[in-house]
This record gives sequence, C-alpha cells and structure tokens, in this order.
Amino acid sequence: MKFDIDRDVLLEPLQFVSGVVKKEQTLPVLSNILVRCENGELELTATDQEVELCARITDFALYKEGETTLPARKLLDICKSLTTGSRISFEIENKWMAVESGRFSSHLAMLPATEFPDIDMERDSIGFGITSASFKALLDKTAFAMAQQDVRYFFNGMLFELDEKMVRTVATNGQRLAISSLEGEFSGLPADITQIIVPRKGIIELGRMLKDEDLPVEVIFTRNHIRVTSQTAMLTSKLIDGAYPDYQRAIPANSDKLVIADRKALREALTRTAILSNEMYRNVRLELMNDNVVLHANNPQQEEAEENVAVDYSGEMLEIGFNVGYLIDALGAIDGDTVHLAFSGGGNPVLITDPENDKSRFVISPMML
Repeated sequence: MKFDIDRDVLLEPLQFVSGVVKKEQTLPVLSNILVRCENGELELTATDQEVELCARITDFALYKEGETTLPARKLLDICKSLTTGSRISFEIENKWMAVESGRFSSHLAMLPATEFPDIDMERDSIGFGITSASFKALLDKTAFAMAQQDVRYFFNGMLFELDEKMVRTVATNGQRLAISSLEGEFSGLPADITQIIVPRKGIIELGRMLKDEDLPVEVIFTRNHIRVTSQTAMLTSKLIDGAYPDYQRAIPANSDKLVIADRKALREALTRTAILSNEMYRNVRLELMNDNVVLHANNPQQEEAEENVAVDYSGEMLEIGFNVGYLIDALGAIDGDTVHLAFSGGGNPVLITDPENDKSRFVISPMML
C-alpha cells in the first residue's frame, strides 16, 4: 500500500474515527485504525465493538492499493504535530508503515487487517433519508437528558419512535425528560419495529458526525443495530436490548400555573445565579409571584445569589426548587424567543415548551427546598 495526502485533508476524518478508540483495550487491534485503499478511496475505520466509525476520503494520491491497521493515537498525534499544508506519504516497508512529511520520517508498527473486527449488520433492515441538519437538530434537543452509567441501562441511551409520518426521540435520566419529533414521509417502516434504543456512546459519536448542513444522510435500522451514512462518513452502533418505560406518564397533564418568559433573559439569569449554587446538588429556588420570578441560590460557604426576572404570571405564589443545570439545558434546546413553564404545585414536575414549536417538550422533576 502506498499513498500520499494533505495533512489538513486527513486530520478531521482521523479525529472523527479516533473518538471511539479507548486508551486501554482487551484486544490490541482495537487500539488501531483500519486503513484501506481501494477503488480510488481511502477508508479509515475504528471500533470498540459497540460502535464503529468509518470515514471516506477521495482527495488523495493513490499509488498502490492495500489495507492494514495502524495505532490510532500515535497516527493522530503525528498528524496533529505537522504544520498546516504539509503533505504526508504512507508506504508499507516490510513489517512497518513508513510515514514521512518533509524532513520528518517515522515507522509505525502494524497489525494485520484480518484481525480487525467487523460489526455484522443483519440483512433485514428498514430506513429513511433525512438531511444532516434536521437529524442533528432532532438529536440535540434530546441528547442532553440521557443518563450516564445508570443501573437502569435503557436510560443510558435515546429512544427512537418510528412511524410513516414521524420520527420521535426521547431521553431521560429519571429526573428530567426531553422529547422531540420530526414530521416527514418515512415509508417502508414495518409495524413490528416501532421503538429502538440507541446507546449513549452511539448518540454522542453521531452528534460529532452530523454537520449542520442540508446534505443527505441515510438512516438504517435492524433489530440489533443502527447505521447512519453520509457522503463522507458512516456510523454503526449496536442497540440496547430492552423495553423503554412509558414516558408519557411522566408528562404533566393538569398544570394550572403558566409562566411566560423571555427565554434568553431567563436562561442568562439562571446561569448567573448558578455560579453560587451548591456544586454537588446544583439546586436553585424559584419564587413565583405576580409578573415576577425570583431566583435564589446558596452554597455551603454561605454565599448567596438572587435575581428578579420579569415574566407574565398572574397565579398564586409558589416556591419550588430545581437542578439549575437541567433548567439551563432545556432552555438552551428551545429555538424561540419565548418559553412557557407550566406548574401544578411545589411537588410536581414543570413542563417547559416553546409556544412557537409544539414538536419539543421538556419535563423536570423538582428538588426538595
């Protein structure tokens, strides 16, 4: 195998696939990237056997086809260390990969490409097309609510609900819930596959892969995998095997206290108040009164913060506490200038919505004051 390529062309795809490579691996080959040159295309692939990332490059000079695996971190560090505009040459010399650029030369150890594991996709699949920007926006509105290392393993991922006219994403950690949907024509989806759960790692890497551009991507589901393919990259992830809880039961139905606020002003006030909140619990107290919400925060050092935010509210006085980070995240996922916060009492969750877009909803459980 022999080829050369511009450092700037190689760096971004290399960074993308390296994101799935862990520092410590049970199999040595999992610390490597599969490098394959054939049919005028350079393909880089990495996997942790749960998620597989692949990047394709056509802007390079190919002199001899072939495939091998190279150490991911070392290759990435070499590429980063070279100056912008550098040209890098790769050539297999006996048992080594010679990597050269200008006055720099090196020899990297290789492992056979035949040892590199492959995620086998089932033949029976369903799928749909969507733009990268639309899919990224859908994920961004829910991904932040996923749990991390929760014993309820299905919380450590994102639920996809599918039908012929809509794709809905749902994420929760048991204390907050984010729901968003996208309408469209998604024909060919069988009735027996209506829900799948994509693990957190797959969602995070998918967020890195998708660009905020109106370029097409293809989304394919099987009973055990999801695969998303763009013009230059591909992600394959195993699915979480389990039943997602009935999240609809967590959505408040009879909220009689409505706060209408300027989204940006409220989010900025919460961000300032959060500075002096308890670093462990991140709690903030909201005091609702006529046309005002007063934000209170304090910490074990007896430091305090308070801010009065003008809102549209005419209900009875209410005091309620929340994780301030959860409120900030939900407000950040709303696009409109105005936000609605619906309350039903001090011990009940708040429902946060965008009055200009009914496709997204956010539910946050209160904290003890």
